[in-house]
Amino acid sequence: MSAITETRILAGDSAAGRLLRRAGGRLLDALRGVLPPLAALVLVLGAWQILCSQPGAALPSPAKVVADTWGLIADPFFDNGGTDKGLFWHLSASLKRVATGFSLAAAAGILLGVLIGQSRLAFKGLDPLFQVLRTVPPLAWLPISLAAFRNADPSAIFVIFITAIWPIILNTAVGIRQIPEDYRNVARVIRLSPLEYFFRIMLPATVPYMFTGLRIGIGLSWLAIVAAEMLIGGVGIGFFIWDAWNSSLMSEIVLALVYVGIVGFVLDRLIAGVGRLVSGRRVARN
Repeated sequence: MSAITETRILAGDSAAGRLLRRAGGRLLDALRGVLPPLAALVLVLGAWQILCSQPGAALPSPAKVVADTWGLIADPFFDNGGTDKGLFWHLSASLKRVATGFSLAAAAGILLGVLIGQSRLAFKGLDPLFQVLRTVPPLAWLPISLAAFRNADPSAIFVIFITAIWPIILNTAVGIRQIPEDYRNVARVIRLSPLEYFFRIMLPATVPYMFTGLRIGIGLSWLAIVAAEMLIGGVGIGFFIWDAWNSSLMSEIVLALVYVGIVGFVLDRLIAGVGRLVSGRRVARN
């Protein structure tokens, strides 16, 4: 075998080895990310199973929850009319209300956040009012919204809106106030129009703050709709939980809470992913 051929083989082996090491490193990183939460989940389920399998236990064990609710798990899409529907329809009804209320809160919150962040006069006038209103519990708004709208759906959407808007306003305003003065001076020197200033300076600088507010807002929206639906009735995951409580179906309540937690986690990750995407694009453009 010639020296040139041997060199090529060694080079190929070296390249293959590097690829294998990279693949092994990625697999190891993936396992490190998956194994700790998986182990924690197994421990929690094991402790839950042991504690709730004792005679006289008030709550059902995981095995009993699965056995009692297998029909709901296996067929979440059934629709027998009225409120007798699968969990998919209850969750989708709640998500529609959250999507509407949160979208309105995001639009209004960002605009108001920009206003009080840019204008000292607006900040002095509106910030005390916002600080007072944001401390009002979400369900305290429900009687007012029912009296104003006289309908369950718009009342629930208003509760979501009024709950989610405050962290969006305040975090956006903080982001606006954190823009370095040098950026503002450069914008004046090159005479950027208000629209150019917003897209080229203000938006990139405030995206991290803005999406922090949006993540908090989506979490509060999901909390608010579940609580509001317990009172307004109709189709929705909150009503499903309250109806199961009235019927003493504890296993159905536990199953619904699992779904509520999973959906809330997905919503948070969705907003966080959009935030990373927007931040990445802004950095790439700059």
